[in-house]
Parts: sequence; structure tokens; C-alpha cells
Amino acid sequence: MKSILFALACTLCIFNSNAQNPSPTPSNEGTTITVTVPVQSNDGTIIVALFEEDNFMKKPTQGKESEIIDGQASVTFENVLPGIYAVTLFHDKNGNKQMDFQPNGMPIEMYGVSNNVMTMGPPKWDDARFQVASTPLSLEIRM
Repeated sequence: MKSILFALACTLCIFNSNAQNPSPTPSNEGTTITVTVPVQSNDGTIIVALFEEDNFMKKPTQGKESEIIDGQASVTFENVLPGIYAVTLFHDKNGNKQMDFQPNGMPIEMYGVSNNVMTMGPPKWDDARFQVASTPLSLEIRM
């Protein structure tokens, strides 16, 4: 059941990977969050979603996709207001814009969560959340 919920949440993230807040902030407000992901293969892309608590594992606050160059992917979320956020991501090796699973519900593609929390089942808000202040923030998320 947890795998199915995680698959559903990841699929929703993909369909909304370019999601923005309904009223984007002007470019001189907020800060940036740069997410760097070391990757073992240059195949495919990395799809990254930024969430707030009320939309965690649903429609992301912002979504980005990155090419993998020399074993690393990087995205920058802009105009992020101070608050509490979480990031999820996955390696879309086959370019179908969705996380793929085995028939038993186990993920085929690698995934990661802010704070590098790896548990069985979908990530939990309390494990993945982090504080954003008014200064730029850099995260490295492992898969």
C-alpha cells in the first residue's frame, strides 16, 4: 500500500513538474534553493519537486527537471520565501516522466528525499522537512 501511495505521489509530481505558486513572487523576493544530485549514470534526467507541508507528496510548490552531466544533476528553485519545505526527486532513466515500479510495488528507478532519509515506503514530512531563511540554501540529495 505504501508503495502504491508513493507511486501515485511521484506520478502527480511529474504531471506538475513545472508547477508554480498561483501568484509568483517578484524576482527580488525570496531566496534560492539549489539541489545537487550525484548520479551513477548519465542516462535520463532527474526530476525534482519542492513541497510545503500542506501539499507534501501532492502538487509541488515548484518542480524542475535536470539533465545529468558528468555524473551530477543540479536544479535551482527561485523566489522561495522563508518557511519549512521538503524536496523529493527521482532518476527518470527512460524519459517517460514518471517513476517506474516493479509489479510488487518496489521502485525500479532511484529516488531521494531531502535530509537523505531513506525508509521503506513513502517519505514522511517530519523526516524530509528543512528550514529556509532569507539566504540561499544548497542541498545535496543522494539516491
